[in-house]
Amino acid sequence: MDILWLSEKDVEGLISMEAAMPLVEEAFGHLARGTAQMPPKLYLEFKEYGGDLRAMPAYIPKISCAGGRSFAGVKVVNSHPGNPKRGLPTVAAVYVLNDPETGMPLAIMAAGRLTDVRTGAAGGIAAKYLARKESSVLGLVGAGRQAATQLSAIAPLFPIKEIRVAAKTLEEAQAFCAKESRPGGPPLRPATVEDACGADIVVTTTPGREAVVKSAWVREGTHINAIGADAPGKRELEVELLKRARIIVDSPEQAMHSGEINTGIDEGTLSVRNIAASLGEVVIGKKPGRQSDRDITVFDSTGLAIQDVAVAGCIYQRAIQQKRGSRWSCESVVARFVGLFFCHRCGKVAP
Repeated sequence: MDILWLSEKDVEGLISMEAAMPLVEEAFGHLARGTAQMPPKLYLEFKEYGGDLRAMPAYIPKISCAGGRSFAGVKVVNSHPGNPKRGLPTVAAVYVLNDPETGMPLAIMAAGRLTDVRTGAAGGIAAKYLARKESSVLGLVGAGRQAATQLSAIAPLFPIKEIRVAAKTLEEAQAFCAKESRPGGPPLRPATVEDACGADIVVTTTPGREAVVKSAWVREGTHINAIGADAPGKRELEVELLKRARIIVDSPEQAMHSGEINTGIDEGTLSVRNIAASLGEVVIGKKPGRQSDRDITVFDSTGLAIQDVAVAGCIYQRAIQQKRGSRWSCESVVARFVGLFFCHRCGKVAP
């Protein structure tokens, strides 16, 4: 059986935010109904290097983009905030897609773009269900790759008139504004964190372990996508803000372990009772999201493996239809990995 190999360039041409949004919404619905399987993330923490490695398996049935076909798979992904100084991306990933009927691998694909798009799509779905419909100002705290995908997911859903961008430096904010500005689109301007937090919708995509968003800066009625806290010890929002908010999580188990609420849970300042619902429960109508225009709503996003498999399945299906990527036999894959192992052992260059 051949395995399809897809590079980042291949993936880039096979998935868009517009296509990913309904897939991710569908995945949240499957999780809330109990029709998907998603074990907890596995973490390897490299504290001496300031990064981690994660394995994220999932199974989801009947992906609409794939004509009702089922897929399973696992993503292996790193998060190393110091990588840009090395000339490397903060996040790099590979996805192995399998056929649930036989267990055989169907494809191996670079998953950096996949990760960016599915996380942006989750933020877009959260804003769709939780933000006030008349929201017109978007604030971005953080100006990296994920800020860009959040922007592309959220902006088309609302009558956005202004986008405020806060970054580590003014130069970073200016560069982001210049890169992401579109003819006829809403204006982007550099801002302080406090100014950005005065928006109707606020998106935080920082990798820190200290709160950067103060409760006093956030008005009633604001919706916040808290994206950056995706590992134990990370946080972006003051606990006082979380206590004021109606908190919607992607996964209660993951959020308590590694989401925005994880430090508050560990410190005893928050508990499971602070979680109002999962996003999937809101999507299927099982629990309410925003209950009034005065609510502060927070989407605590940790990133779910069901999002990955839904989008990966669509990418695979489109690759087959468009004859993209390259094919390797299982035997050649095994030979390459075995050869690589033995060549490293003997000090020779791998074939």
